[in-house]
Amino acid sequence: MITKTCFLAVASVLLISSSQGDDAIPTDPQPRWWKGNIHTHSLWSDGNDFPEMIAEWYRTHDYNFLALSDHNVLSQGKRFVTVAKIRDRVGNEAVEKYRRRFGTDWVETQGEPGDDDFAVRLKPLNEFRALVEQRGRFILIQAEEISDRAEGATLHMNATNVADLIEPQGGSTIREAIQNNLRAAQEQASEAGQESLVHLNHPNFNWGVTAEDIAAVVQERFFECYNAHPGVRHHGDADHPGVERMWDIVNTIRTDQLGAPPIFGVATDDSHHYHGKHGGSHPGRGWIMVRSKYLTPEYLIAAINAGDFYASSGVQLADIQHEDGQLRVVVDPHHSADKDVTYTFEFIGTRHDYDSESQPRDVENPDRVTRKYSSTIGETFQRSEGTEATYTLDGSELYVRCVITSSEDHHDPSFEDQKQQAWIQPIVPASSPRIEPEPEPEH
Repeated sequence: MITKTCFLAVASVLLISSSQGDDAIPTDPQPRWWKGNIHTHSLWSDGNDFPEMIAEWYRTHDYNFLALSDHNVLSQGKRFVTVAKIRDRVGNEAVEKYRRRFGTDWVETQGEPGDDDFAVRLKPLNEFRALVEQRGRFILIQAEEISDRAEGATLHMNATNVADLIEPQGGSTIREAIQNNLRAAQEQASEAGQESLVHLNHPNFNWGVTAEDIAAVVQERFFECYNAHPGVRHHGDADHPGVERMWDIVNTIRTDQLGAPPIFGVATDDSHHYHGKHGGSHPGRGWIMVRSKYLTPEYLIAAINAGDFYASSGVQLADIQHEDGQLRVVVDPHHSADKDVTYTFEFIGTRHDYDSESQPRDVENPDRVTRKYSSTIGETFQRSEGTEATYTLDGSELYVRCVITSSEDHHDPSFEDQKQQAWIQPIVPASSPRIEPEPEPEH
């Protein structure tokens, strides 16, 4: 027989358990920063680890979301990869670590050990996500790196939160191919009734995309201002501008000549290598921080579309405010273990009266290389040190963005002498004309 006292005790336990279970999903959440990487490779394409092992790494390193984005493939269906192929990429450790972490019963094989065709099954996303996701703390998002070519050049674009595979669309020019792939992703998202995010990857990889290409396709609103792969030529060379210089050229052309909004910048790992080897593209080098009430793909993408996010390679921010003609940025100094670290704030942009002249570069194919532009494009309007800074717009600016650089070295640099940084999205003065790009006609 259950007494009244026992009943109340049981009810209290159930109520407490229910409350604790809902802690991750409050009924009236406040916007907060969520950390994530949206460019990641696994054994489904050219990465060197199993997708659930990669997801486990990000989950246990304080990430909140991860998009697995292999080349022209989704982690769907039944696929095996030979142990010999895995061994060629990374040695014997990948399979051994996989089995130790998830157990012999989870690791499916076919064939006989030692045979050339002995293989391990690659688990699809819908099978393994339940093992690594945590409600209100860590989610996985299906994505794809659409790997394409046009004009003999390389073009890669990431589509995040896709329902089905998007085949490379191609085009007679790089610009046409960007537009075609973007349209295909948007049409799929519309048909599926879900939000998706498409961003242009590492424009200097194989010198595939020029600043003029990016500027021209105004419907593409995102690109990688920092890709952490060591082979993507982030700083450019004597004949090619670095990616941040390209960002300013793109935003100047868009806001002035095309009457379009500026393009936003994302930071990604483009991770392929997960076993602590020297060189390669490792996890944990670059990410985005998104301000949202909820940790869902739809809410995250809505916040990104609104520009309520920043890119980072180590600097963590407490707040970003843009109101009453001011851009205020506050660093979270408690994030750094170095008490003597200093932060430099640079507010960068282009003014309405900039010098718009440009010249072709003296190269074999100048039409496929970003032109030379004046130093009045991407000027540093204001520089200061501290843990916070405010820039007051006076209306002379086409746009303004902010980059914060720490005195602290990057923990796993992708280029020489790299410091930790954060990149704030460009804004335009309220008085500046802002013409949204017209939607593409339906086909």
